[in-house]
Amino acid sequence: MGRISVDVYPLQIGVSLREVTSFGKYLGGSATNVAVAAARHGRASAVITRTGEDPFGEFLHDALRGFGVDDRHVSAVPGLPTPVVFCEIFPPDDFPLYFYGRDPAPDLVIRTEELDLDAVRDADVFWATVTGLSREPSRTATLDALRARGRRGTTVLDLDYRPMFWESREEARRWVREALPHVDVAVGNLDECDTAVGEREPRAAAAALHAAGVRLAVVKQGPAGVLASETTPDGGTREVVVPPVPVEVVNGLGAGDAFGGALCHALLSGWDLERSMRFCNAAGSIVAGRLACADAMPTSDEVDAMLKEAVGA
Repeated sequence: MGRISVDVYPLQIGVSLREVTSFGKYLGGSATNVAVAAARHGRASAVITRTGEDPFGEFLHDALRGFGVDDRHVSAVPGLPTPVVFCEIFPPDDFPLYFYGRDPAPDLVIRTEELDLDAVRDADVFWATVTGLSREPSRTATLDALRARGRRGTTVLDLDYRPMFWESREEARRWVREALPHVDVAVGNLDECDTAVGEREPRAAAAALHAAGVRLAVVKQGPAGVLASETTPDGGTREVVVPPVPVEVVNGLGAGDAFGGALCHALLSGWDLERSMRFCNAAGSIVAGRLACADAMPTSDEVDAMLKEAVGA
């Protein structure tokens, strides 16, 4: 449940939008990309979101169906345009984003009464994002969906903090703390963990997330890899730190969503923590080495091949 957009990426890398002459058009939006990534691993996935009533919205329906993602919970909001996102690509770590059509975006006007709460409850994994908490009525709808889960299956909160969607970090922290007691898994980088629980040191962030009720805390540390910490039946915690898989970066924007879809697959597969994080890291690396986001999501065979290659190296 979360964002959807049309991503417009320049076909010239390392060039300002001021000078770019050609673009590619792709399905985008964090939660939507995660649904696509999970489908690439053979999982049945659906996304709850909204588009505009326009040709871009129709394109997004076509793209979702093409990727094998159920679009029955995607509808158009009259009077609002489908969001379009432009980016600039300056590898290895500078990818500015420019959002159009998000004041408000259709996905931020989802209402509780529009939700199929039976579908929300029945999902083996339910994935929501912090952006969905950034304004009403999406905030109430997202919180109601999380509450409706009632600890069924696995509920994941993507800490996905985007400052441009919030009045302040403190306002975001307030609403994330409302959501965390209803969440099994939280995923975010150090800055996002700081927003969620006021901690930037990885182990302290994981401990604070556990204290808020989260069973599995996944803290992304950039070049230092990923720290994952899970609670154990005896009241303790188990953690692993997994290094990144090296890759020549083309566009880092979809890597986190590839990680998320791989995490859904790993959770459903019942893998142990280390295997899960290695698989997720490799999935993210593959997408970082490609131009697009949704179109770039790897299959399980591609991820396994990268892991074997990394071991061989």
